[in-house]
Amino acid sequence: MKIFCHIPREKWFCDRYGDEYKKHSKHEVSFDTITNETEVIWLLASWCWNQIDPRILSLKKVVCTIHHEVPWKFDETRKTNFMMRDQFVDVYHVPCLKTKQFIAQHTEKPIKVLTYWCNDSLFKAFDKTQSKNKFGVPLDKFIIGSFQRDTEGSDLITPKLEKGPDIFVDYVKKVKESGKDVHVLLNGWRRQYVMAGLKKIDVPFTYIELPEMNDVVQMYSALDLYVVGSRVEGGPQSIIECGMTNTPIVSTDVGIASNFLSSNSIFDYENYSVYFPIEEDRIELSSNIKNYLISKQVPKYDSFFEEVK
Repeated sequence: MKIFCHIPREKWFCDRYGDEYKKHSKHEVSFDTITNETEVIWLLASWCWNQIDPRILSLKKVVCTIHHEVPWKFDETRKTNFMMRDQFVDVYHVPCLKTKQFIAQHTEKPIKVLTYWCNDSLFKAFDKTQSKNKFGVPLDKFIIGSFQRDTEGSDLITPKLEKGPDIFVDYVKKVKESGKDVHVLLNGWRRQYVMAGLKKIDVPFTYIELPEMNDVVQMYSALDLYVVGSRVEGGPQSIIECGMTNTPIVSTDVGIASNFLSSNSIFDYENYSVYFPIEEDRIELSSNIKNYLISKQVPKYDSFFEEVK
């Protein structure tokens, strides 16, 4: 079957995800042209839906992926946009049950939960010393990582609260207070809030704004701990990526966290003590990752699109 996959072309996760699906799917996937033969339009980046002529959307089967919705940002304007798009959508796809529970309050359309896959041909572990040297982080420090944007684009000051940058900084502070000599490794757009917070608690950091994907993969191997402090997520992808690179990780109970992480590695951001994952946590994450490898998960997406057709 022929699928048109609409990606944002923002050099973001959705673009990579679309590329990976095209490479591994048994179906014919296009990013450029909707033809008479196109059977399904996949809105992988739901916010770009209005880039497609509504007359075309009304003639095709439309799958819309909602990665997550932020409840306190779901105002009347956002709700109106959701309902306008909803009239063209046949089926929603979400990566986790939490997203399904939220959007089910606003649509009567079917919602399919299919978790993200793990690209084991891209992500792998590297030597820790070599990785620390490559990115210029101290060999004798405890390296904590965070690879996501944390500041609103409107002013580059306001925290993007759903990503929990305040929680991340607080976690780093508690790790420091536990006696660790901490250094933080950051990448991604708009890290102004976290960098300002780290300066306030006197924690040094290294910031590489937009590294190439191969460098992002190796940056995980420079870490002693990755911290997800988010309040709302569809993923995050970092949980999967830590699993494939053998990187210790702790996370709030967002998105797919409970699919992959041990209960010890999940913390309540309103009341927690720092936790340093042990070997049993790493083994559990690695074991769970195997259930979502790209070779197992892409066929499930293929079958889903066939059902939609």
